[in-house]
Amino acid sequence: MTLAEDEAFRARVEQQLEGVERRLGQVALGADNPFIAEASRHVINAGGKRFRPLLVALTSHLGPQPSDERMELASAVVELTHVASLYHDDVMDEASMRRGVTSANVAYGNSIAIMVGDWLFSRASSLVTQLGTEFVRLQADTFSELVAGQIGEMRGSDAGEDPLSHYLDVIAGKTGALIRTSVLFGAMTSHAEPRVLEALGRFGMQIGMVFQLSDDLIDITSTTTGKTPGTDLREHVATLPILLLDASEDPEDEPLKQLLADDLADDRELARALSMLRASHVIEEARDEIMARAEAARAELAILPQGPARRALDRVCDEVVSRSH
Repeated sequence: MTLAEDEAFRARVEQQLEGVERRLGQVALGADNPFIAEASRHVINAGGKRFRPLLVALTSHLGPQPSDERMELASAVVELTHVASLYHDDVMDEASMRRGVTSANVAYGNSIAIMVGDWLFSRASSLVTQLGTEFVRLQADTFSELVAGQIGEMRGSDAGEDPLSHYLDVIAGKTGALIRTSVLFGAMTSHAEPRVLEALGRFGMQIGMVFQLSDDLIDITSTTTGKTPGTDLREHVATLPILLLDASEDPEDEPLKQLLADDLADDRELARALSMLRASHVIEEARDEIMARAEAARAELAILPQGPARRALDRVCDEVVSRSH
């Protein structure tokens, strides 16, 4: 019975996500200026994981009054917010590719990319008003956290501040906050009870952290995802494995520390750094941290009613962890 129920639930969620895609396409079509419509479709049409809309869809079944219309609106809000942040990120990171296509900053120039990101933020802000003041308030707070996280990443840690704590605060703002809001939005569209929302908020933040920590580890370990490994290393972006290495007092880690501090523009030096880092103890330590956070997220699901939605969220815990292995 459970298998049949889960398969029916999967088909239902896929149907919901098809509705979200149509809604996202309508946003660009709603632009008065054809150029803005084209530029805003640039990243939206490239697809992506649609992880945030998936979470909205899954949690939209946890309340007594599910609504596809409200779920689609909420999904569009979080995905547009995410995509808008990508336009800005690519300018700041001087990226050349995004989701397998030329990044918007390369296609249209930095200034246009920033303004299109702003336009998408404005569309998300307009859509969220249709859901009510609680949604508007949460969206505004989330946007504030996202910006604070980005600023924190740009500034780096202050003198005397623990770099690892700073890094975790940054990813909580840049990634965790919007994923937490995605989880909450879905449940709110179906009028889930307060104690469920409280647990889901904690779940969403932990899963958001796991998602970003896994992504950062993939930059080092993966050779099969299509993502160019070592991008963060080359740009000297300190992610969890690097921070764990920096904190190590083991003398055997010194050669790798010195190598990572050097210019890694040469492909051979980058390959050597990746090889040494992949063999380092910090990779397993990072995976242990990711696993611990995933289990903390899973524990928050205990309060949810048994059923396919809860089981699907449980599987999300496993799938987000498996990305980094």
